[in-house]
Amino acid sequence: MKISERDIKTWASIGTRATFGIAALEVAKKNKDLIVVTSDVSTSAGLDRYRKTLPDQYLDVGIAEQNMIGIAAGLASENYKVVTTTFSPFQVLRCCEQIKMNLGYMHHKVCMVGLASGLSLGSLGYSHCSIEDIGILRSIPNINILSPADGLETVKALDAALLSENSCYIRLTGVSNNQIIYNKDYNFEIGKSIKLRDGDDVTIFCNGAIINECLKAAELFEKKNLSCGVVNMHTVKPIDIEAIKVSLKSKLIVTVEEHNIIGGLGSAVSECVSKFSKSPPQLFLGVNDTYSKAGDYDFLKKKYGLNSESIVANAIKLLKDYE
Repeated sequence: MKISERDIKTWASIGTRATFGIAALEVAKKNKDLIVVTSDVSTSAGLDRYRKTLPDQYLDVGIAEQNMIGIAAGLASENYKVVTTTFSPFQVLRCCEQIKMNLGYMHHKVCMVGLASGLSLGSLGYSHCSIEDIGILRSIPNINILSPADGLETVKALDAALLSENSCYIRLTGVSNNQIIYNKDYNFEIGKSIKLRDGDDVTIFCNGAIINECLKAAELFEKKNLSCGVVNMHTVKPIDIEAIKVSLKSKLIVTVEEHNIIGGLGSAVSECVSKFSKSPPQLFLGVNDTYSKAGDYDFLKKKYGLNSESIVANAIKLLKDYE
């Protein structure tokens, strides 16, 4: 798929959900063995054009997510490339047993796309927020977990997931008018993080739409005479151990995620850090193992310390505690 500056701007404007729909259509036009299976989310997933253009490669099972995974596994067993999609809580939590048995245990290869993960649907409450998906899927073998930063990385992640030997879960975060993180095409590889900014005092590991706040935080650190590196850990499983090893020279490691601080990116990083004899302290920023009241996206980011100012304030406080 050829990628232009205009494409990147369009994808940022429409958000990752609609971008996924565009990318899926382009891939399916060239691959007649690709089938998208959904649970009544063609509009929400940006798949209306796909559904109308390639009706024989599109299957809507209705609001029956567990059946969606079973059907997808059956198609995969007949050598079809299969993508499933619905809103993240229903793609993962409602289908947990089917994912374990059909994808993890039986090793049928399916690409799952979780729409509106993290805090983007906070106005609908925690029935629609998704702060548990990574923690659940990390515990199931044979599943890669990807969390793209913007529209372009969503396209790259879908391409990589379809080529992977393992099933993959693509976790889409953010809303429309997403900040552009990558303004030109680049190399994307499952399991290989990307350093977005150099810095030795603080290293931030992050992924998804929240990366924008982390890059802003790095600029604020500079004003306080602290250099801050930012690493896009777009793959949570398999985690990039070498990138984490490099970060051990920092005074502080910070993990920032739209997820429960238990079981997500922070946990994955800390599990790796624990393998080394000497390591700096780690600050876990995310949802602090609680279900709070509903609120819009910006409100919830601020509430959980995921905006740039809070990231810096919490990091400096912890640095002082260790002086």
